[in-house]
Amino acid sequence: SKSEIANQTFKKIFSKLGLNLTKEIDSKNIAVVLVTARLPEFSRVGNRLNIKVSSIGDAKSLAGGNLIVTPLKGGDGKIYAIASGSISVGGMEVKNGATTGIISNGGIVEKELKVEFAKKKSIRLSLKKPDFTTSARVERSLNEGLGGVYAKALDSSTIDLIVPPSYQNKVVQLISVVENFRVIFDTKAKIVINERTGTIVAGGDVTLRPVAISHGELSISIGGKKDDNNTSILHLQKQTTLKDFVDGLNNFGVKPDDIISIFQALEKSGSLVGEIEFI
Repeated sequence: SKSEIANQTFKKIFSKLGLNLTKEIDSKNIAVVLVTARLPEFSRVGNRLNIKVSSIGDAKSLAGGNLIVTPLKGGDGKIYAIASGSISVGGMEVKNGATTGIISNGGIVEKELKVEFAKKKSIRLSLKKPDFTTSARVERSLNEGLGGVYAKALDSSTIDLIVPPSYQNKVVQLISVVENFRVIFDTKAKIVINERTGTIVAGGDVTLRPVAISHGELSISIGGKKDDNNTSILHLQKQTTLKDFVDGLNNFGVKPDDIISIFQALEKSGSLVGEIEFI
């Protein structure tokens, strides 16, 4: 790299080592990178972290690179870990332009997040997938399993749990009991679409209500009267599954981009019983 950031950074590093440089550093093997890591829950000083390194300059590849000692700061500006080590780009060759790599166990925790977990009087549980039905079921399961009214569902994703008297100062044991409670979670019918790759993933519980669609030269009728004389009309049952619908479209040679457009129109019309999520 010949970027000004790389030159200024290395001048400061050499300055700390007692070497004052006046000329610019003309090096083609220095990369300016962004270094990030995730601090796991209950991390302790000395624990190891996986480090992610990404080029933010003009470097063409990080293959074979070595990260110099780098302090990792949190949102509060304090240093929580130190990172360094050899960068792995997953076996990619230099010519492929691997500008992102990882350093396995390349970070060391320097500062802990103080959480007196064992002394907590209450715990807030958060559902990964918010749903009112599931939240109510979790509340009921907790109260039945603990033998009292200790849990209260606040919304679709939050349940507050008071630590029962028998588990005071034994919160770890309480959580070990709670995480083994069985709860049937309520799922929503959903279609996940990746427009970049044309990939469509749909659950088996997605259905279609009666509807008539015209898309280009193709006409689609769900629950309508069948016309055997017209080969460009796709007829489906009054209440059909998405699988049957997609199979019918594929038989007519409809392309993924057109299928996605049809799905969006069906959702807006209220004919598609489910949700569409784009990734």
